[in-house]
Amino acid sequence: MGIYIIFIAFAILSFVVQKMLQSKFEHYSQVAIPYGMTGKDVAEKMLRDNGINNVQVTQVEGHLTDHYNPANHTVNLSKEVYYGNNVAAAAVAAHECGHAVQHAKAYAFLKMRSNLVPVVSFASHWMQWILLIGIFTVQSYPQILLVGIVLFALTTLFSFVTLPVEINASSRALAWLSHAGITDVNTYGKAKDALKWAAYTYVVAALSSLATLVYYILIFLGGRRND
Repeated sequence: MGIYIIFIAFAILSFVVQKMLQSKFEHYSQVAIPYGMTGKDVAEKMLRDNGINNVQVTQVEGHLTDHYNPANHTVNLSKEVYYGNNVAAAAVAAHECGHAVQHAKAYAFLKMRSNLVPVVSFASHWMQWILLIGIFTVQSYPQILLVGIVLFALTTLFSFVTLPVEINASSRALAWLSHAGITDVNTYGKAKDALKWAAYTYVVAALSSLATLVYYILIFLGGRRND
C-alpha cells in the first residue's frame, strides 16, 4: 500500500509542478526585455557570443516543445519563444543554447546522456512488456523480471544524468543573460525563477522513475522469497 501512496504523491507533485511551470511561463511572458529582442534574436546572439557558428535556430510547433538537437545542430524553439519578446522567451531560448554550448565544449554529462540515448530507446521499446510478463511469472521465471528491471534501471539512470545537463544549461543561460545585458536587476530573478520551475520537472521525473524502479525490485525480491 505504501508504494501506491508514493506513486499517487508523485503523480500529484508532477501535476502541480507542470501547472506551476505553465503559470510561470504565462506570467513572465508578459514581462518585456530590452531592445525588442525575440527569443530567436536571443538564441542567435548567445550562439555568436560563444563562438558557435554551425548551429541553426529554427521554429517548431507545439507548446514548450523547445529543445536542442545535437544530431543536426539546431536550436528548436516553439512559436511563443521564437517570436516572444519577453523574459520567459529569453530564458528558454538561452537555456536551449546552453545545451549547444555544452555540446561545443564536450560537456561530460551531455556526452554521457547522448551515449545513453540509443540504449534507452531500445529499453523503452521493450521494458514494459518484459516487466509485465516478469511480474506474472516472477515465481517461476524471476530472470524475466530481472531483465526488465535492468532495462528500467537504464531509463532511471538517463533521468538522473539529465539533471546536471539541464541545471548546467540553465546556469550557463542565466550567466550569459546577465553578462550580455539581456536581463537586469528587475528581470534576472524572473528568468531564474522560470528556469527553476522547468528544472523541477526533471527532478520529479527522476525521483518518480527511481520510486518505480524500487517497486519492481521489491516485487522481484518478494517473488524470490516465495520460491
